[in-house]
Amino acid sequence: MKKLLILAAGALLMVATATAQDGNTIKLKPESGYDFTVVKDLEATDVQNQYRTGTCWSFSALAFFESELIRTGKGKQDLSEMYVVNHVYKDKADRYVRMHGKTNFGAGGAFVDAAHVWKKYGMVPEAAYNGLKDDQTEHNHAELDNILTAYVDAVIEDKQKNLTKNWKVGYDAVVDAYLGDMPEEFEYEGKTYTPKSYAKELGLDMDDYVSLTSYTHHDFYSQFVLEIPDNWLHVQSYNLPIDEMMKVIDEALMNGYSFAWGADVSEKGFAFREGLAILPKDESTIQIKGKDNQQFNDAGADKISNAFEVPVEQKVVTQDMRQDGFDNWETTDDHGMQITGIVKDQNGDKYYIVKNSWGTKYNNLDGYFFASEAYVRLKTMNIYLNKNAIPKDVAKKLSL
Repeated sequence: MKKLLILAAGALLMVATATAQDGNTIKLKPESGYDFTVVKDLEATDVQNQYRTGTCWSFSALAFFESELIRTGKGKQDLSEMYVVNHVYKDKADRYVRMHGKTNFGAGGAFVDAAHVWKKYGMVPEAAYNGLKDDQTEHNHAELDNILTAYVDAVIEDKQKNLTKNWKVGYDAVVDAYLGDMPEEFEYEGKTYTPKSYAKELGLDMDDYVSLTSYTHHDFYSQFVLEIPDNWLHVQSYNLPIDEMMKVIDEALMNGYSFAWGADVSEKGFAFREGLAILPKDESTIQIKGKDNQQFNDAGADKISNAFEVPVEQKVVTQDMRQDGFDNWETTDDHGMQITGIVKDQNGDKYYIVKNSWGTKYNNLDGYFFASEAYVRLKTMNIYLNKNAIPKDVAKKLSL
């Protein structure tokens, strides 16, 4: 984690070049009544900004893979989110048309989409492909997304009852017109690569990565296709009781493994500007001011409550609460992020360090925030991690 406000010798110090050290104390802001102590903080790459796109899944998946590259000794790499997005937009359109429109189409996606691209097409660094054109400095896909949706829907309508081979050529050209032509070969750090050879150089095996979830409408310790619209590849997740999934989360982090985190961020206690995602026992005191997290293209609404000023009692989350939230659509697949560590407040309550992709200027944690254990227990849709991070007793139950 980078650029935290660290409380040291009674003064606030900006740490800009090194990760927060385990045991340091962190304040959300100078006047905050929260005092956090770092339990575990794993190194990560710089916070990025997805800006006005629905591509958090690519940003968070690649943030996670970048941490994996650090962990495996490949150093800090800046991978191209838009290389992944370009391929996924094209593959998703092909499937949408083949399914006669009876599947999801849109900007959303899943963590495994990045692995899909990595295995099928390779990978490139940001320096080789940034997906920005015409002097753009920030990603904005509003127009592109509308055009692509209209395009595939027009193809499916097929008034002539005879699909041409040209529809895909035209569609791909639109994607490239907005994001740029994809590199077939590129120079990077003194070497010439193709996307395939660069991926091989990085050395990650995409078969090492799995999705875990926790719901009762399928048997525990089995695999099932998590029923969320953005799981367009219909990839299966391993199903664990929530206590065991939390055990995986904690032991993975303490053993040096970060992971991608898919979660619902629509709760009143999700306050990115305050640097917190909490689940107060009494949410009635929380007032929402301004824009809420509907399009995920800003830092969300201002949330006002004393719960963001000092720690308060939080809900006790059960397996049934998780299931009820999923069944009645209170818990939905809103946002993809990366969890990189653990902190505790002055009462000893646990929070997780979350790396977001909304830039660095919206809160005092430079784009990170802290999610309480209760929030993570209730609002986690799935996590995506290296299977070697799963404790052996749990892995055995999953036949991994």
